[in-house]
Amino acid sequence: MFKPQYPRPDTYVPATIHPSPASPPVEHSAPAPATTPSALAGLGRQSPGTLLALAAGGVAGVLALASVAVSLLLAVAVTAVALSVSSVVLLFLVRALRQEFKGR
Repeated sequence: MFKPQYPRPDTYVPATIHPSPASPPVEHSAPAPATTPSALAGLGRQSPGTLLALAAGGVAGVLALASVAVSLLLAVAVTAVALSVSSVVLLFLVRALRQEFKGR
């Protein structure tokens, strides 16, 4: 009752493989060594618009990386200034507390 019963396929024909006779070996001449094209070789054949788009993309990438680097350096500089100012304030507070306790 709970077993699924699948119908038998009535159009199924098993595939038979017939081996073909071996062909005689063919002698090939030695091929010329293939040169591998470099990544920049295809750029010369591109249209000027494509070259301009690639150059603009490169410039945009450099500007993006430069802005990230500048913002990181600015964050380090702001942190250094904040730490130096807070250390000077803390030094004045410690000196003021020492003089207050010396007077007693």
